[in-house]
Amino acid sequence: MIPTVENIPEKLSTLLAYDSSSPLIFSSGLFLFLFAGFLLLYQTLRNTPTVRILYVILFSLYFYYKSSGVYFLLLIFAAASDFMIARAIHHSEQKSVRRWLVVLSVAINLGMLGYFKYTNFLIDIANQLFGAGFLQFQNIFLPVGISFFVFQSMSYTIDIYRRQLQPLTNWGDYLFYLSFFPQLVAGPIVRARDFIPQIRQQPMVTREMFGTGVFLILTGLFKKAIISDYISLNFVDRIFDEPLLYTGFECLMGIYGYALQIYCDFSGYSDMAIGIALLLGFRFPKNFDAPYKSATITEFWRRWHISLSSWLRDYLYISLGGNRKGRLRTYGNLLLTMLLGGLWHGAAIRFILWGALHGVALALHKLWLTLIPNAKIMGSEMSRGYRIAGIFLTFNIVCFGWLMFRAGSMQTVTLMLHQIAFNFNAAMIPQVLSGYAGVFILIGCGYLLHLLPAKIDSAAQHIVVHAPMIFQVLLATVMIWSVMQIKSSDIQPFIYFQF
Repeated sequence: MIPTVENIPEKLSTLLAYDSSSPLIFSSGLFLFLFAGFLLLYQTLRNTPTVRILYVILFSLYFYYKSSGVYFLLLIFAAASDFMIARAIHHSEQKSVRRWLVVLSVAINLGMLGYFKYTNFLIDIANQLFGAGFLQFQNIFLPVGISFFVFQSMSYTIDIYRRQLQPLTNWGDYLFYLSFFPQLVAGPIVRARDFIPQIRQQPMVTREMFGTGVFLILTGLFKKAIISDYISLNFVDRIFDEPLLYTGFECLMGIYGYALQIYCDFSGYSDMAIGIALLLGFRFPKNFDAPYKSATITEFWRRWHISLSSWLRDYLYISLGGNRKGRLRTYGNLLLTMLLGGLWHGAAIRFILWGALHGVALALHKLWLTLIPNAKIMGSEMSRGYRIAGIFLTFNIVCFGWLMFRAGSMQTVTLMLHQIAFNFNAAMIPQVLSGYAGVFILIGCGYLLHLLPAKIDSAAQHIVVHAPMIFQVLLATVMIWSVMQIKSSDIQPFIYFQF
């Protein structure tokens, strides 16, 4: 409908109002419309860095406001707090003072994260220990992406404490770094030393950067809005909501479907974030590298959510002692790191168990490497037979973890495992495949595309990057049309928004 004079105030009110049921996400038509307008003005500000930085900050805060309402003030507080603490750390000559300052930064950040994310979890534990009603549950809203910008801000002050980074002198630059909207709510977790040097550089978007950005945005849109959302709404959610209504085969396919769903959802977001940043002249590191091709659990964590796994390694695992304190301490550090990584993902026992599973698997693989001198870390180093066996084993370990990750409770985990073990009902497989033909076709296509050799993906990207502008526009039009044909009426937020 073409806006009239009468409904313009209503339209503006909708744009400016926060609606918790309709967050602003990359795959929504509203964001694509707003980003197109934002990009037009952004291009005119390339030669005025201060105005450009302020413009991006305002749009980023608006973007976060549309996701979390008034809690955008929390982001501003975190930026102000760590900016001042970092400068104090840098100017202090006494190591003890510097240590207490970095402890203060970590305490403030983890305090915010703990209050919003873990208050009710701790209350539940207290009520189980001391009786129901011992403490009353609180109505606490979880700001979108708080775990991401808290980790990002902590890495800044820790790097300055370690003398690996010089502090910024302009608070606006730090707010720009922390609030930059492409990666604000679900990563990648961008390190200050990689991003800050780009802030005041004149944004130069080459033809290759533009084409790569378009390719990544369309790839991410395809993963999220076509594959992930469709198999989630039409199959995976139904299985996990009522597992006893489905056979063991369907439950198993629900787990495999969720493995693809969460990959397409999260890597799709990362692709779009990296692509949008490229269109603005910024480069982000790669966040996913075909993780289900991994032949060992160690390789999986080098390919899955790379920015988080490297953050946990550099700021937690190494700080605990890494592998410098002997084998037993190394295994303990791996387990503790992954336990805390699981707790970072969610305040529930199932997330802790998910982290424990990966911690134990990593420790066992580390032990295997010490016992078998010729054992390999990466699948690319293995013979074909060992690689295929390793991929199969690693994928199923990861999927068992995804079962705990996705299930609403441990009871759901138990019910699904029971159905798989005792009610598999293989005779129903043809009927299930025909009944969910569209879902299984998408699941098959998703895994096939994921497992294709990297050179095929690179060739496809090369074609899009170097294609004429009209071809890129046509491709984008076809993708958006396809999304509109199969999308649900409700907005499907990205899975990692809850973290």
